[in-house]
Parts: sequence; C-alpha cells; structure tokens
Amino acid sequence: MSLFKLTSLNLNGIRSATRKGLEAWLEKERPDCMCVQELKAQQADVDGQFEQLAGLQGHFHFAEKKGYSGVAVYTRHEPSDVLIGFGSGEFDAEGRYVELRFDRPGRKLAPKLSIISCYFPSGSSSPERQEAKFRFLAEFYPHLLGLRAQREFILCGDVNIAHQEIDLKNWKGNLKNSGFLPEERAWMSALLRHDAQAANAAADELNAGALRPGTALGGGLVDVYRRLKPAATEEAYTWWSNRGQAWAKNVGWRIDYHLATPGLAALARSEAVYKAERFSDHAPLTVAYDLPI
Repeated sequence: MSLFKLTSLNLNGIRSATRKGLEAWLEKERPDCMCVQELKAQQADVDGQFEQLAGLQGHFHFAEKKGYSGVAVYTRHEPSDVLIGFGSGEFDAEGRYVELRFDRPGRKLAPKLSIISCYFPSGSSSPERQEAKFRFLAEFYPHLLGLRAQREFILCGDVNIAHQEIDLKNWKGNLKNSGFLPEERAWMSALLRHDAQAANAAADELNAGALRPGTALGGGLVDVYRRLKPAATEEAYTWWSNRGQAWAKNVGWRIDYHLATPGLAALARSEAVYKAERFSDHAPLTVAYDLPI
C-alpha cells in the first residue's frame, strides 16, 4: 500500500513562497495533500495563478483583511465536502480554518476522515492580540472535542505554541513570551491529554491558575511528530525568527504540528522537516501515514 503523504507549511505569503521554488519542490516531493497557512492573498490574487500547485487542487479560506492570514488545503484527491471556517464570528473573518472531508463509507480505517489546515493567532504583536489568541483557544477547544466525537481527523498548521522545553532553543528566555506562556502550554497539554488522565490534572492546573476555564476535559489528540520523535530537539524546529542570526544558529521553535485522533496517529510511519531550501520563515513538515484515501 502506498503511503499518504501530508505536508504542512506556513507560507508567509503564497506569492513569496512560489517565487522561492515551492512548486518545484512539490513536484519532487509529491505529497497527497498540503495544508498551508498565511496565504496573505485574496481570491483575486489566487485566480489564474495559485488554484493549483504541482497538480494539487487548492481549497481556500481567505481573510477579509487584505494581505493577512488565510489558509488552504491542496489535494490530489477529490473531497466529499469542504468546510470553510469553524463557526466563529470573530475568527472566521480572519481566514484561519478550512476542512476537507474524505468520507468513504466502505473504508475500514476512518470512514469519516477530515484533513484540516488551521492558522492559530499570534499574540506577539500586542497584549490585545494575546487576548484574542486566548479567546481563539477557548473557542476552538470545544470545536475540536465535538469534531473528535464525530470523525477521525488530522489538523495541520501553525499553532503558534511551543509545547515543551525541547520545542525551542531558548526556552528559559521565553517563559514570559507569547508562544511559550504557561496558559498556552497548559492548553496544549489539555488537548493532548486522554480522558483517563484529564480530570485531576486539569483541575489542578485550573486551581493553580495555569489553565483557562473550558479546557478541563482532555482533548485526546496526539502530537504526531512527538509520537515519532519523542526526544528530538534542534532537528524538530519548524520556525526561525528573522531577527539576528536565528536561522544560521538554528535558534528555532517547533510551532507547526500534525494533531491527529489516536487511530490516525497510530498510522504515522515517518516524518521529515525539510530545511535544504527555504520557502518562508517556516520549514515544511511532512508525515507519511499508512492510510488509504
């Protein structure tokens, strides 16, 4: 059986990434699906240029604000349905979520299957944006719980959270910075906690003020990269600041993820963070799954 190759990449602008050779890399790599974030483009910019990349058909969620955010899933396979946004009045306007459903009633593994591209807000620009990020996390968590109750899925995207100390080079210097705040890391811990562990640990964190209300039930998802590479450090980074010599010195963060339901995560066979070329300030993260589409 051929493996299902799924790539996630924050483009930091689709026009910029394609100028830097993204499409030639896709021709060589040949993923089945690619989830992208930060299109920084509108429908008019995509038409006639970026509806397809290397034979992959794109499905898009654009932000209302020009040159901002935007996500897509490019696929070789025809989806049974496409969902734009997750029902948020505030965040759907920012172009952060597109879900492709590949429902196949006769498929033994995951007859109901979703591939999702999602771009979590960054809180680094201002306290107001950090508060918006917390609102997003609070609103998105029950959506993921509800989705998990109905179907198998893999969410790919720039989550803008480094979960553990091994997920960034300078963790001590970032303890009070957006992307590594205790509340953000506790949210991720809750999302990855399975129900048997959930109640007591989440209650303790909530009582300690480290976990915001609404996340007490474990999400039961799996960080697929960490399942395959539980101890990887510097090879795991997927984003580098443009400041200083972050790329040259590999002062990076792991903030791009494949987050999957347990049944799909168990089918992951290999991972790769591609760093031989640079298409943006993020590196493509590809996971191969033993999964028929």
